[in-house]
Amino acid sequence: MELVDSHCHLDDGQFDTDRAAMIERARAAGVQCMLTIGSEAGVRLADAYPFVFATVGVHPNDSATARDIEPLVGHPKVKAIGEIGLDYHWGVPKETQMPVFLRQLEIARAAKLPIVIHTRDAWDDTLAVLRAYWKDLPCVMHCFTGIAEQAKECLDLGYYLAFGGVTTFPKAMEVREAVKIVPGDRLLLETDAPYLAPAPHRGKRNEPAFVAYTAQAIAATRGVAVEEVAAQTTANFERIFGIHSLH
Repeated sequence: MELVDSHCHLDDGQFDTDRAAMIERARAAGVQCMLTIGSEAGVRLADAYPFVFATVGVHPNDSATARDIEPLVGHPKVKAIGEIGLDYHWGVPKETQMPVFLRQLEIARAAKLPIVIHTRDAWDDTLAVLRAYWKDLPCVMHCFTGIAEQAKECLDLGYYLAFGGVTTFPKAMEVREAVKIVPGDRLLLETDAPYLAPAPHRGKRNEPAFVAYTAQAIAATRGVAVEEVAAQTTANFERIFGIHSLH
């Protein structure tokens, strides 16, 4: 069974003591490919491993100290701009976040790259921007934890929905209801490692090998074999990110 982790942070400091071993554990668990998110360090890791690819982007919480991502956009291992978007949870002013978000959409459009969206406590504004500037263009809604109606909004815009460890949490019934309505060709798996570890590792450090638990939860929710979920999500990953060398 071949799996991919469409969103992880391999450069995170939590992996400094065992990064190589963590990557090997993922490979041993059937993870064929990993997309590490957002940083120059991630791009260097992608250079070091043929099965690791990268995105570059300024997280909305870092908008006040936004760096220039354009020098990395043309790197052959960079497959998307992200994670970008809006996050009102931590108090970064909307006026600080919005121009950075819009600028990165311009960069992605010019580079003809997909985007990876982070949104937290900012759903209406995020969707309003995307409807205006990114309808029917390649987009992944990272760590989707919304309700079915919000999933439909994203699907209507032509987007992919990526589900992570939250899908396995017993109380995440609404997320699993969203899982049920996503067409097989719009579904992605992710970990967001080292964050949001799935059951049975909830509360501990997450890592890409644990994407298998989310695949199993999605398969159970959709009433299909886990091999089907793995095959669909791997094919979707290859298609949206233009990665065709996993086999």
